[in-house]
Amino acid sequence: MLSTGALRAHLLAARLAGPVATSREESLRSYRLFAARDPRVLLGLDPEGGWGEGDLLRLMADKCGVSADPSHVSGPDVIDPERTVAGLDAFAERLRAAAGARAPVLFGTGHPHRLLGFYATLAGSMSAAGCDVLTPARGAVVDMKTRFGVRRHRIDYVRGVALVREDGARPPGSATGAHTHSPLPVRIALGALAEAGGPLPELVVGDHGWVCGAGQLGVEAIGLADTDDPALFVGEAEGRVSVAVPLDDAVRADSYRPLTRYVLGRADLPRRQEWP
Repeated sequence: MLSTGALRAHLLAARLAGPVATSREESLRSYRLFAARDPRVLLGLDPEGGWGEGDLLRLMADKCGVSADPSHVSGPDVIDPERTVAGLDAFAERLRAAAGARAPVLFGTGHPHRLLGFYATLAGSMSAAGCDVLTPARGAVVDMKTRFGVRRHRIDYVRGVALVREDGARPPGSATGAHTHSPLPVRIALGALAEAGGPLPELVVGDHGWVCGAGQLGVEAIGLADTDDPALFVGEAEGRVSVAVPLDDAVRADSYRPLTRYVLGRADLPRRQEWP
């Protein structure tokens, strides 16, 4: 298993933690939009608390390690690698518990270009451990807002991981899809399972709307989140997201491989072939 020290060094070298590519300006803009209840950053969460900008900044300083100083308004944002390691430990523990119970699980990502390999390897290991890796609503239509207007997308699965792709963009089964924050795909997927009579997932693993959308519906969810994704951390603070791991979610795809190995080791899951 990758040691904690080696993981910490990798997080900093790959800029998954420490100074990251996400700018302070991007993060503060997301906090302002969240405070205004903009659905683009709520990711399907319906917050119970007031969560003003100051509240969010304090929360993100606690959860991620960003600066709590409101006068710090520019430059790269910062994630504390110790918080990332602690988050990955908690993430692995939830996978271990689900594997031990042979619980049905659902994997989904809004970052297929970066994180598909991370989730696909975990999905393969959970399947090998006896879990039912669910693939509901394959091919279902999801009409989602984009900067070009509403576009028709469809739910697809690659090695057990849900993603969405715009109609005609790529053939089904190809290892690319659309970047999205929308909670609509997980709502449709869970709705399809409920309509078919189950089983429903006991754990949803992913990011963005897959995590917040599931958590809002009462399904246990864990995932990865950047400093400009406050919804997952609010969800964790309010008890609707079990684990939110702070890290940069848009670095090179191969930079997540050591994290996969670390999580597999901590969760005591069988090693499967890494993807890609």
